[in-house]
Amino acid sequence: MKKIHVYTSAACNYIPKVRALIESIKKFHPEWVVHLALSDEIPAGLDLSAEPFDEIHPLSSLDIPNATGWAFCHTIVELSTAIKPFLLARLLDREDCAGVIYMDPDTVLFSPLTDVIEALGHSNIALTPHQIEPEPSLAAIMDNEISSLKHGIYNLGFLAVAPTEVGKQFARWWSDRLYYFCRAEIHNGLFTDQRWIDLAPAFFEGVCIMRTSRLNVAPWNATTRKITGELPDSVMVDGQPLGFYHFTGFDSGDHRTMARKNAGGQETVHALIEWYTRTIAELGKDPLSKVVWAFSRFDDGTVIPKPARLIYRERLDLQQAFPNPFLTQEGGYKGWWESQGRIEFPLLFDKNAAPAEMVRLTSALTPGYQAGGTAAVFSSSRVRDHFANAIDDPRHGVKLAKRAWEVLRTEGVAGIVKRVSK
Repeated sequence: MKKIHVYTSAACNYIPKVRALIESIKKFHPEWVVHLALSDEIPAGLDLSAEPFDEIHPLSSLDIPNATGWAFCHTIVELSTAIKPFLLARLLDREDCAGVIYMDPDTVLFSPLTDVIEALGHSNIALTPHQIEPEPSLAAIMDNEISSLKHGIYNLGFLAVAPTEVGKQFARWWSDRLYYFCRAEIHNGLFTDQRWIDLAPAFFEGVCIMRTSRLNVAPWNATTRKITGELPDSVMVDGQPLGFYHFTGFDSGDHRTMARKNAGGQETVHALIEWYTRTIAELGKDPLSKVVWAFSRFDDGTVIPKPARLIYRERLDLQQAFPNPFLTQEGGYKGWWESQGRIEFPLLFDKNAAPAEMVRLTSALTPGYQAGGTAAVFSSSRVRDHFANAIDDPRHGVKLAKRAWEVLRTEGVAGIVKRVSK
């Protein structure tokens, strides 16, 4: 018998909070098979067998090429989103698959998702837009509609895909794109896994855009939706039962801030927020929430700075020299970063200057991690930038020439190619 497979993505330390989602899924759809895409590795001695998942899929089990070096290039949020299409593709290939649904770990169901199941019956892909109605005020246009233009039209806290040939093609396409380009770089037109899906309705047939106000309710669309009723089972949205609510940005406090602004007079929204606050506060007491992310540190325990991830991602020569950048034996990538990295990128070691410098370093788009064997991609825009800077500031030209000579002397022409083919 074919079944709906539903999954979410998180690291070990987020599993306690994920239980709120899983409990709601099992309440309304006990027949669904529940999976966890684990953007982590399970530490020795940690037993997850009592967790409410039917199957757990650690990153190392997803057949991602050169997964160790690839994982190093990502923050925990980027990695948790980057692995989503890889598990999607695997689930779609199962013989018992009637459809696959992805739900963000900070979503909760409040009624059955029968409309989603119906959509899978006549579509290849089902998406929910951030907004389904034009915003009524200039402030809301700036906060919500323009935010969607920057971050993506469709919210990837939800996705449903049918096990059709088109659905499988979509999963492969999305996997290919996220292998290289799952980054929070809005200035490059990228926002992790989400921005890519703007292209889905143009590239793939049978995309169902679910323009119903009861799905994916969140502060970013509360200005155009009337949320009423009582928790837990009588919450209504524009007269329909609330399907699921998205508690995005909860840990940072952004959710409350947005809700006060966009749903200030809607008491039910604030009741939902208070309920979730109490729920995750209790779940967060679990010692599992203190488990350290497997990819957060070098193997000597040193926390990996975000700039160190960026430079490794951008430098094919470093990827090839240090295929496992977490290792510190004989110095490893950590040794290079703390010595040569400090010389080549001094601003990245200044906490005040580092954010702006990281934006500058990523201003010319590159494919990033390529140690998996992909042919180097020549970045003509980076070369143009160097020449333009040299014309504007002769000192930059002198510095560039000295660096080019150093690379040519120590690594030959291949070294020059590596630097411009990032």
